Amino acid sequence: MSYVNPPTPPRKSATFDDATLAEIRRAAATGIYDIRGGGTKRKVPHFDDLLFLGASMSRYPLEGYRERCDTNVVLGTRFAKKPIKLKIPITIAGMSFGSLSAPAKEALGRGATIAGTSTTTGDGGMTPEERVHSQTLVYQYLPSRYGMNPRDLRRADAIEIVIGQGAKPGGGGMLLGQKISDRVADMRTLPKGIDQRSACRHPDWTGPDDLEIKILELREITDWEKPIYVKVGGARPYYDTALAVKAGADVIVVDGMQGGTAATQEVFIEHVGQPTLACIRPAVQALQDLGMHRKVQLIISGGIRSGADVAKALALGADAVSIGTAALVAIGDNDPRWEGDYRKLGTTAGAYDDWHEGKDPAGITTQEPELAKRLDPVTAGRRLANYLAVMTLEAQTIARANGKSHVHNLEPEDLCALTLEAAAMAQVPLAGTSWFPGKGTF
Repeated sequence: MSYVNPPTPPRKSATFDDATLAEIRRAAATGIYDIRGGGTKRKVPHFDDLLFLGASMSRYPLEGYRERCDTNVVLGTRFAKKPIKLKIPITIAGMSFGSLSAPAKEALGRGATIAGTSTTTGDGGMTPEERVHSQTLVYQYLPSRYGMNPRDLRRADAIEIVIGQGAKPGGGGMLLGQKISDRVADMRTLPKGIDQRSACRHPDWTGPDDLEIKILELREITDWEKPIYVKVGGARPYYDTALAVKAGADVIVVDGMQGGTAATQEVFIEHVGQPTLACIRPAVQALQDLGMHRKVQLIISGGIRSGADVAKALALGADAVSIGTAALVAIGDNDPRWEGDYRKLGTTAGAYDDWHEGKDPAGITTQEPELAKRLDPVTAGRRLANYLAVMTLEAQTIARANGKSHVHNLEPEDLCALTLEAAAMAQVPLAGTSWFPGKGTF
């Protein structure tokens, strides 16, 4: 009896996988680069690659729920007459009215206020809804200058000068015509229904010397009351942080590549910038080298999802974190209750990233009135507040387990890394060793 070898199963290329083949075919058929929202979908080193050591014999833990662990943070203590005082070290990132609906902006303001933290305007100006419902509101000052006016600068509680964003460092934002409604067009002084692309750099400066002049201008407009933030994408965090400090910033915001965006080229999202984990230690080192760590506050954003992520960012030297995508999920984005509508759009809940098309079934990333009505800002705001409360409790739990009476007392010594990449980026020892790449031998 002869033996016949079974046929070899077809083998697909790891380089030319199904998604790559589909994109080549799409590009060949259309001649147009792909635009989407959301953040990077590739796996990169992240906070999951770090672990807390906890306390046992050599460290003394705090008793949960009985011994105090504080979470408050003050931002803008360097020059501002009125620094921002928050109950928790978790803030809401800038997401514009235009990319988001008016009910979504209101929900973010409501949730942040209940939780005792700040929210941020985003490109396109300040809406009455978010100002009324945000106890603490940060006004983003972007290259586009859309909606910018001195009155709103004075009505804000802080000003964030945006140099770059983690999802697209070196690139400007997009808002396609279908989302430029009458109200959006009026706020941004744009023609209705025409695609808009924000500038990638500020029109009135070319470097840090000009930034210093701009910061002084904003301080004079606001009578030196408001903290001035400078937000940079995760490109060269050491030098960008150092230059922002030298230009006079009160707060530095560093946004890693896991940060989301309403719309940009996918090639930007997946291939430009650095992982959030790789950005924290260089930024902290720059502050330490200048003698400004904790004097100029550092906010980290880009892929923050849980209280564990918050605690790890703080342990690595941040003063606070900022969330965007997670906040949208909390108020109802990508909710499976709208699965039927997502499928009609050719996607599924949890994968929907065509935010730029303005057809969001959840009523969040849209300007269509009937869709926007689906989001109740009061209920959505409570959901966000609940989520922020859980994140805060998780961070406190971890801090207590490491013997800390304040979440800001967490430190790199409390951490170890599971992978060589994470150990190198976070500059904490590989688990089971006292070594990380660049430190020396085992």
